[in-house]
Amino acid sequence: MSDIRCLQIHAVAQDDPLAAPLLAELAVEYSTRYERPLEEQVEALTTHPAEEFAPPDGALLVVVEDGEPVAGGAFRRYNEHTAELKRIWTSRRHRRRGLARIVLAELETEALLRGYARIYLTTGWRQPEAVGLYLAAGYTALYDAARPAEEIGPHPFEKFLTRKVESA
Repeated sequence: MSDIRCLQIHAVAQDDPLAAPLLAELAVEYSTRYERPLEEQVEALTTHPAEEFAPPDGALLVVVEDGEPVAGGAFRRYNEHTAELKRIWTSRRHRRRGLARIVLAELETEALLRGYARIYLTTGWRQPEAVGLYLAAGYTALYDAARPAEEIGPHPFEKFLTRKVESA
């Protein structure tokens, strides 16, 4: 017998209970990887101006599976034509299932619908999984990959968005 699960995408506000696991787990992740105080990371994520990730210029999306938030991400306005991705997250218990790619695709679609033509993002030098994800999803690295990751610091990427033409 197969186990069929239903994924739902919810657009939420930063203080929505569905976003709480995303922010809490990201705080732990950043604190651990970058050796920063957990309280500092929690405060930075939860007190960031929520309107940046709200319509019309931004969005915060959470993927829910069987009632549980399992992945998510956000974007905000970077400039008139560019959205900046932030807070891409997959629950530790649900990694390696393609959920981050779903989040990226949903964020790209939403950004395109909002009139953005380009996506920009940075990821940390201690997040090689994220670097791999963005490269696999067609993002262009805006740094010299031959340099040591810690020497580069935040790793910037971009991707130009195109509308898919449906055939008749």
